[in-house]
Amino acid sequence: MTLLFVVTAVIVVALIFDFTNGFHDSANAMAGPIATGALKPRTAVIIAAVLNLVGACLSTEVAKTISNGFFDDALITPAIVLAGLVGAIVWNLVTWLLGLPSSSSHALFGGLIGAVIVGAGLSSVNGSVVVSKVLLPAIAAPLVAGIGAALATRLVYRITRKTPREHADTGFKYGQAFTASLVALAHGTSDGQKTMGVITLVLVAANLQQPGTGPHWWVVLAAGVAIGLGTYSGGWRIMRTMGKGIVEIETPQGSAAGAASTATILASAHLGFGLSTTHVATGAILGSGIGRRGGEIRWGVARKMMFAWLLTLPAAGLVGGLAALLSDHGNVGVVILLILLAVACAVIWAISRKHSVDHTNVTDSHEVMVLAAAAPETFEHHSPRADSSQPVKTKGAA
Repeated sequence: MTLLFVVTAVIVVALIFDFTNGFHDSANAMAGPIATGALKPRTAVIIAAVLNLVGACLSTEVAKTISNGFFDDALITPAIVLAGLVGAIVWNLVTWLLGLPSSSSHALFGGLIGAVIVGAGLSSVNGSVVVSKVLLPAIAAPLVAGIGAALATRLVYRITRKTPREHADTGFKYGQAFTASLVALAHGTSDGQKTMGVITLVLVAANLQQPGTGPHWWVVLAAGVAIGLGTYSGGWRIMRTMGKGIVEIETPQGSAAGAASTATILASAHLGFGLSTTHVATGAILGSGIGRRGGEIRWGVARKMMFAWLLTLPAAGLVGGLAALLSDHGNVGVVILLILLAVACAVIWAISRKHSVDHTNVTDSHEVMVLAAAAPETFEHHSPRADSSQPVKTKGAA
């Protein structure tokens, strides 16, 4: 009964993580179209939710990497996996509260690695797989997407330089909606599989599934539905940062960024890389700002995001490791851990209500407030040198 209880708890918490992954990463696809008006906010998240569900059912290569490659299956217990999920969820919610588009994937990997090190020892982690499938793609993928988006942005502005602006904008709105939909589909193909891999890992650890096998059909469906529902909920705080906080996006550069993100995500998912779609989408948005003549980039916001990226693995790992110390005490420890997780979720949600962001005000500002009082909008009145969070125009011809 103890084992069944813990396995059930892990599956439920894994699907909760999948839900947070959906709303945390919905901005990756739809922040641009919402910011430019190419799609209405509710329409955008409905499209993204459906395509995330479809994408999650298209491939299982990333799921197999997580369930078979990262850890020594013989030393992993369901309680350890539960602790790792707690670390991932807490970090996801903290960064969502701050409006920072950090990586849900790296939060998951960090939480699991921290929990496994504490619960089963450092030797249980396959370091070479972590480096090749997580760390190296984390460095390469944003660069590839950013360079691709910068080149594509320069190209589209050059091609349409003699086209009347209103005609070009109308055409690129359709193009941006299309490429954003492709990003949503690619996100489901990549991130939807991560929860499948976790559930499969715990089923193998509990001897309820043979090692080396892929996820069951019900695992694929449940994970797809969970990430789809999470995406539908919006994740509006991060949507504001991605759509307005980093770059003032125009429809041509939004289309270019979406195309670059899609190509990078799909290629990595096919190769089984545990890629961060957030890193890819953010890199593409930054690249599009660089590629556009006079593109405006808030480097202060970008630096905060990159700092959060660096913290994600160790921070989620620390929480996962502490959670593993508690989950090791049988059913009592698991119950206490679940209660603490529920309390943390409730507190973070309550704090978020002080400065709520939803589909009605997501494009009203570029700032995501937490506790401080909102300051008057100063975008057009302050010099970029006076405030590093303000936009800075980059040089270069389109």
